[in-house]
Amino acid sequence: MLVNSIHKPNFLLSKTIGLKHLSLVKKCVSIKQLQQAHTQMLVNSIHKPNFLLSKTIGLKHFSCASHFFSHIPQPNDYAFNVMICGLTTTWLKYSLALDFYYCMKFLGLKPNNFYVPFYVHCVWKTFAINHGWVAHLSVFKVWIKSFKCENRFLSGKLCIDEPIFDDHTYHSLITVYARCGELSCARKVFDEITERDLVSWNSMISGDSKMGYAGDAVGLFQEMRGLGFEPDEMTLVSVLGACGDLGDLSLGRWVEGFVVENKMELNSYVGSALIDMYGKCGDLVAARRVFDSMAKKDVVTWNAMITGYAQNGMSDESIMLFNGMNEAGVDPDKITLIGVLSSCASIGALDIGKWVDTYASERGLHHDIYVGTALIDMYAKCGNLDNALRVSWNAMISALAFHGQAQAALSLFKRMTNDSEAACPNDITFVAVLSACVHAGLVDEGCSFFDMMSSSFGLVPKIEHYSCMVDLLARAGRLYEAWDFIEKMPEKPDEVALGALLGACHKRRNVDISQRVVQLLLELETLNSGNYVISSKIFANLKRWDDSARMRVLMRQRGVMKTPGCSFRGTIDPMEGVHFMIKILFFLTLKKMKDEGFAPVTT
Repeated sequence: MLVNSIHKPNFLLSKTIGLKHLSLVKKCVSIKQLQQAHTQMLVNSIHKPNFLLSKTIGLKHFSCASHFFSHIPQPNDYAFNVMICGLTTTWLKYSLALDFYYCMKFLGLKPNNFYVPFYVHCVWKTFAINHGWVAHLSVFKVWIKSFKCENRFLSGKLCIDEPIFDDHTYHSLITVYARCGELSCARKVFDEITERDLVSWNSMISGDSKMGYAGDAVGLFQEMRGLGFEPDEMTLVSVLGACGDLGDLSLGRWVEGFVVENKMELNSYVGSALIDMYGKCGDLVAARRVFDSMAKKDVVTWNAMITGYAQNGMSDESIMLFNGMNEAGVDPDKITLIGVLSSCASIGALDIGKWVDTYASERGLHHDIYVGTALIDMYAKCGNLDNALRVSWNAMISALAFHGQAQAALSLFKRMTNDSEAACPNDITFVAVLSACVHAGLVDEGCSFFDMMSSSFGLVPKIEHYSCMVDLLARAGRLYEAWDFIEKMPEKPDEVALGALLGACHKRRNVDISQRVVQLLLELETLNSGNYVISSKIFANLKRWDDSARMRVLMRQRGVMKTPGCSFRGTIDPMEGVHFMIKILFFLTLKKMKDEGFAPVTT
């Protein structure tokens, strides 16, 4: 009795303290607050790793989430599930999420129904680029089925009379199969659903519509209506896309009437679909009426109307609307540029086409194959064959440099300059060439090409060319030459060039140049903690402790916070002998060896 009277109050007090700290964690709205709450939990010996992990993922902080996960001695299925959910939806790290799935399966843990859609989405994102995803997804489906049947058998229930998946899983599988072009598989999953809801119909109709099976999409829509389902926004958008492909103006008008009758909001999602449908059906008056009636117009809405005009031969209207888009302060994207270039090609508007060319080059859109093709088509139809050829050469050189094929890019550039019938290189060509030199470490060649700009082709280097040269020289350790280029720049250097030079100074322990660079960087990026930290480290490496401390003090005075680092390495659990993360790495290494044809010996 005496023991109970002593320990019971302590137990109640401990439980009260634990609940208090968990309540504090729930109220945290920033990582800093969560770290403070976590510190208090550690002081009071309160260990709730899954709770902290879930909260960290809710705050969208990847490094801290990884930290909490790596310090769980034996993560359970919940820890894996929430981590995969965060990797898939918040951080879009699909390959890493799939690695977590493999580890989970390796450890004998199972996903529950709520998280299955995240796994399926991850499979699609990771494997859609090759032919292996279909088999992988099929195996995944069979694995879940066997798992659920096994569980029902163990619980004394028959799985034959029960649906294998819940609704979320069915919808995810339909969407994934449809987006990857396997509509027959999607339809099989759809047919397995005994009680279809609106989301089921939407998933299948959307898949048919997006993959070009417009007739099937309309047929499903009519069947859905016959069963008494009322369409929502997603249904209407999918059906409008199918109407545009079929040229079914009557059904498209019915959809607009349904929107008006049910007082649905004409937002960008529905409004753009209506404009696109009317444009494809050739009714530009109705399309413009819908466009003008929309209170808020985003870039998708403008694109739908501009493209509609361009596709129907109303090039003047398309270009006028493009001017209106600029006046409205809406930035065009590559879809806008393709539509406008098509209109310029139709009426020979070379000046506007050149403006689009410049705009695309400034925003790096020349790498897009559709923009490049539209530019070539525009210049060719406007009779400017030199520019058409130049864009062709530039597009290919840029693509090779962008994908790390430096020698191939430079060889193509030499062919361009040696071919008398080829177009002359311009400033865009030299940005691509210098970028190739940077990635390949070709310092002397880069300097030669930079000099060639003015000496051979009469081109005045711009800030983009100077930035490439700074990066090239900095990586080679030629810091003073890089600084000379900084001083020669026609405009103020940007943070990219300065950051590259500062990083090189840190590597080479050059204080002289780093001080000059930091002075410029702190004017450009006052709140970037990296600039202060690297500067402090440079001074510390040279044992200039006062200067190192001065940078840290300046950082605190300006209220600059450094994001704390985090390591994936954890302490080895003496009870297990091998830390959990080491098991994961070991398993993934074995898997990769098998994938590459090796037969690992593990004994």
